[in-house]
Amino acid sequence: MKTLVVISHPRKNSLTLAVSNEIIRGLKEQNHEVEILDLYEKNFDPLVFPVDEPDYSDESKVYSDVVEYEMNRIRNVDNIVFVFPIWWHNIPAILKGYIDRVFNYGFAYGSNKLPVDKIRWIGLAGESRSSFKKRGFHLNIEHQLNIGISGFVGVDDSEVELFYDTLVEEVPEEKSEKHYAEILNRSYLIGKEI
Repeated sequence: MKTLVVISHPRKNSLTLAVSNEIIRGLKEQNHEVEILDLYEKNFDPLVFPVDEPDYSDESKVYSDVVEYEMNRIRNVDNIVFVFPIWWHNIPAILKGYIDRVFNYGFAYGSNKLPVDKIRWIGLAGESRSSFKKRGFHLNIEHQLNIGISGFVGVDDSEVELFYDTLVEEVPEEKSEKHYAEILNRSYLIGKEI
């Protein structure tokens, strides 16, 4: 099995990157070949220009070199794991731009589907679980990612896992070490379960 891990956080010392590393460790222990795409490290441009706009009259359209490269990267994996912070109750703009540019007509939808078996969405929210639940944000995110994106591109095996209280200042000091250890342990297990 080969899995692509797409990371969307600008800081190298972020919990998002630590979660990614634990997922990767779990994947490797299950003998997955892992490819890593750090969107910030790659300086991925999330803007869609005319060359990367879908042409609904031409399913065999050739997109920009960057997008064609990313499409080929996806063609060579079995699964994708997206790891990202929740900003404004949504995925970061750089990740949205990656999806806008790469999950294109003729490749990910239209007569074709995205050529992967599984997608996992791992989001890190600074807010508490109760805050998300009270406002239904978790349902919005799950619906958007599992149905609006994964379902639209034909990947039925899609799951969202949200980690809550990921900001240090939001967790009491006496509980923080255990809380973050639990997040990292769950991340490792996610990698082993894919």
